[in-house]
Amino acid sequence: MVRNIVVLGGNSHPQLTENVCQILGVPASNRILGKFSGGESRCEIKDSVRGKDVYIIQSGSGNVNDNLIDLCIMISACKTGSAKRVTAVVPLFPYSRQPDWPYNKAGAPLERRPIRFTEHRNASMMLVGDVSNRICILVDDIVDTGNTITRAAKLLKKEGATQVYALVTHGVFSGDAIARINASAIDKMLVTNSVPQNEHRRLCPKLEVLDISAVFAEAIRRVHHGESISVLFQHN
Repeated sequence: MVRNIVVLGGNSHPQLTENVCQILGVPASNRILGKFSGGESRCEIKDSVRGKDVYIIQSGSGNVNDNLIDLCIMISACKTGSAKRVTAVVPLFPYSRQPDWPYNKAGAPLERRPIRFTEHRNASMMLVGDVSNRICILVDDIVDTGNTITRAAKLLKKEGATQVYALVTHGVFSGDAIARINASAIDKMLVTNSVPQNEHRRLCPKLEVLDISAVFAEAIRRVHHGESISVLFQHN
């Protein structure tokens, strides 16, 4: 059991919060997270966080904007409750895919704006190398609609690949993504549970989910005790 620690979970991924708390040997802190009649987020921490090391688990899935605001409200509530330290644990960081345009106080340079892109909308894929009679592995950080990765799998199979596997960190699967993957040339897709995957897994037999609860639990434990987390990035 890790002592003097409080773990709070938002509404985005209750199962991940439960798994992390189980590994750490601490109960999830009691809180009320809802809405006022006017639609604004409301958070009430029922357990004392005074002098505690607080970790708030909230992922960027579902209603992203509401979840992000809820995270900010929970951080504020913990600070108001005199928490010693508050750390946000965000497996999928909202808006991380936004383009990073250079700017200063005067604004962004007009000539750098992406004002012409229609000619690239139907860009074709080109395969470099021989994949005939080989097993191919596609690696991506995020799969949202699934358009790009399913097109890549189709091309690989067309060029003679025997099997195509996809390794994906964050499986968002918005819109028709699951149906697209089911109908695709992908034989198996491995994703983490950085966002909830129970419903996706039910609808897609090609999907296999890797639980990352132990990784986040160990990261929290190490940060709490002032230990290095670089060991978590080692592959051996």
